Amino acid sequence: MEVRTRFAPSPTGYLHVGGARTAIFNWLFARHNKGKFILRIEDTDQERSTDESTNAILDSMRWLGMDWDEGPFFQAKRVDIYNEHVERLIKDGKAYYCTCTPEELEAKRQKALSEGKKPKYDGKCRGNTRRPDVPAAVRFLSPDEGYTVVEDTVKGRVVIENAELDDLIIRRSDGWPTYNFCVVVDDATMGMTHVIRGDDHLNNTPRQIQIYEALGYQIPKFGHVPMILGSDKTRLSKRHGATSVMAYKEMGYLPEAMLNYLVRLGWSHGDQEIFSREELIEKFNLENIGKSAGVFNPEKFLWLNAHYIKESDTQKLSGLLSPFLEAKGFDLSKGPRLKDVVSTLKERSKTILEMSDFAEFYFREEIIYDEKASEKFLKLEMAAVFEPLLSSLQDINDAEFGHDWIEKAFNDLMAEKGMKLKDLAQPVRVALTGGTISPGIFEVMEVLGKDRTLLRLRKALNYVISRS
Repeated sequence: MEVRTRFAPSPTGYLHVGGARTAIFNWLFARHNKGKFILRIEDTDQERSTDESTNAILDSMRWLGMDWDEGPFFQAKRVDIYNEHVERLIKDGKAYYCTCTPEELEAKRQKALSEGKKPKYDGKCRGNTRRPDVPAAVRFLSPDEGYTVVEDTVKGRVVIENAELDDLIIRRSDGWPTYNFCVVVDDATMGMTHVIRGDDHLNNTPRQIQIYEALGYQIPKFGHVPMILGSDKTRLSKRHGATSVMAYKEMGYLPEAMLNYLVRLGWSHGDQEIFSREELIEKFNLENIGKSAGVFNPEKFLWLNAHYIKESDTQKLSGLLSPFLEAKGFDLSKGPRLKDVVSTLKERSKTILEMSDFAEFYFREEIIYDEKASEKFLKLEMAAVFEPLLSSLQDINDAEFGHDWIEKAFNDLMAEKGMKLKDLAQPVRVALTGGTISPGIFEVMEVLGKDRTLLRLRKALNYVISRS
């Protein structure tokens, strides 16, 4: 039997990291089993569903590297299919029209609560299978006796007494089918073999199983995945920081890092922490999904992202860095080669956004000195050091202006002046970058190139002289 899984988001906002993990689990399970991964957009909530949200969800999935074999299918375009199934249930006496008004239902609910009873529908309209002349909802006729069993691949066996479930509305009085009904019809008619979703859906599953049985469809295998929690062990939300997949893209996280982190936030394979996409597809299974909620750890995610940056190809990182620098207003055609810039920064950058902050000094036309750094390192006595350094650097052939020759110029000057490297490197660093933190000074000078290096050193020389 071909494995068929699906991801079915509602297009009412961005793709939450919890939803992304659900999508990833379904995608990996399908790919591992050489099956099919189907994308379905659950847009029956027409008031809140938007094309913008749909596009944002698709963009997020593509960014994470997920592809789909069928779809996207839109529930709003499948209403006729749902209505056919509603009518079938009514005809078979397994659903009925309900003409109770919202006011009547609320009054019954309050009365049940006041009497200490479960506020479930009292079955007043049961047996009403003739279409009434007034707008009416349609309810599913749920069995009053017995049990409904969920054989869950993650949670284990879950048993619900049917008496606990009331007659679910499957089509509202405005003609729109409801979520729980649409899901069953879609999953059944699309041939889903496995339904992997968040455990906040577990309460819906017994109702859905009853609808599967009433329609005569095969029940898929369910797996309900624990939620993702914030550091305070409450459900992950905006108060814990960014929760949108694309927000992390904008913060300079790599898709490989997010994919790896989200999978490990609820699934394990021994003690291994870092997985390639190919390894995840090879090793992923439902048996190793944890039963307890995963806690989102921003520091661990940041560490993993830094690892992927260090391991990434420099040319690839250049392409990712470029839009961040351009968004800051830099004309990259007037600076050093981006690939060379990245090579000096990838070891120290945790995100691409952080890398772009580190890279700014390479592209600034005017270097602004940090006040404390200039007070400490750009003193008048440095004029006697900058002048011979400028002379030595000027003498280096343009084609040979690189690490080795720059280092020789430094060593010769330090020997002549009786200086240590830190006593020379830090003032030069402030002169070239404006601050005291940067990659190795020889690498910085090599990337800046001879002309920019000399221009900035001359400006620093003039600056220290002017302060006398």
